[in-house]
Amino acid sequence: MTPRLSVVIPAFNSAATLARAIESVRAQSWPAHEIIVVDDGSTDATAEIAAGFDGVRLIRQKNSGVSVARNAGAAAASGDWLAFLDADDWYAPDRIKLHAEWIAEDAALDFLTGDYEYRDEAGALLGTSMAQHESGRMMLNKAAGAARVVIETPVEVAAFVADHFGDTHTLSVPRARFIELGGYPTGYKVCEDVHFLTRLVAKSRRIGVVCQSLGVYVIHGGSATRRDPVAAQRENVRTLTDLSRLAENFPSPVRRGVAARMQSARYNLGCALSKSGQRIAAVKAVLPTISARPNWRALRDILSMIRG
Repeated sequence: MTPRLSVVIPAFNSAATLARAIESVRAQSWPAHEIIVVDDGSTDATAEIAAGFDGVRLIRQKNSGVSVARNAGAAAASGDWLAFLDADDWYAPDRIKLHAEWIAEDAALDFLTGDYEYRDEAGALLGTSMAQHESGRMMLNKAAGAARVVIETPVEVAAFVADHFGDTHTLSVPRARFIELGGYPTGYKVCEDVHFLTRLVAKSRRIGVVCQSLGVYVIHGGSATRRDPVAAQRENVRTLTDLSRLAENFPSPVRRGVAARMQSARYNLGCALSKSGQRIAAVKAVLPTISARPNWRALRDILSMIRG
């Protein structure tokens, strides 16, 4: 069966970049079934720019956050598969084709992801995702130069959950499965994509990976993470705390991946606190790791915070 991919683009005050994102979808070698832009209460010309494109469906909502916007687009979509793109990023020309052709060939794939590029706001290449993540390097080694590889073993699954290389704009997921899982969690500002992806992995057996760039993720110098790293890392831990609660019912490899990701999140929060001069708070941030995941790394993390 030929898959129909609906592309959902959440946008908030994205007048400067939205046209580029939309054009990258319109220029696909395999046409998207539809393009849905969800304007999340913008106060600039975001809605007008989206409305100016023929064939682009515009949904407007009060400002409710990216998760609500993505979920609204998914609910309105008529395709049998969903793909997502943030308004400041863009797709590579064959992004949809590389997934759609594989979906048509292999009905046993639960969802698909792939590599992507990091670029700065000037467009300079900063690196690629699979090469910069342990799970990505694991899959590149397994692929041994092939364009496609499948995540399916417990070790691969745990590594992917712990430190995944596929961002939201490389994800292709059956709409029915997305709706079944309840979509992206609301009420979280950081790590909401990891929350959904992990729940998706917990329901999956075979994950298709395309070992070439499917798009570009733009690194912003003024992002919330860089403006207030302590607040961002606290929010990261808060989101993962909820995910850890859910993980009690996940398959063992997924639980291990969530535990490893939480350990990294607590360490990152400790580092942010330590850099801001909050040494005692930094130690307290990583202390729960000892009881949750006792290992040498946990002890090392605590000693690192004590030394500053």
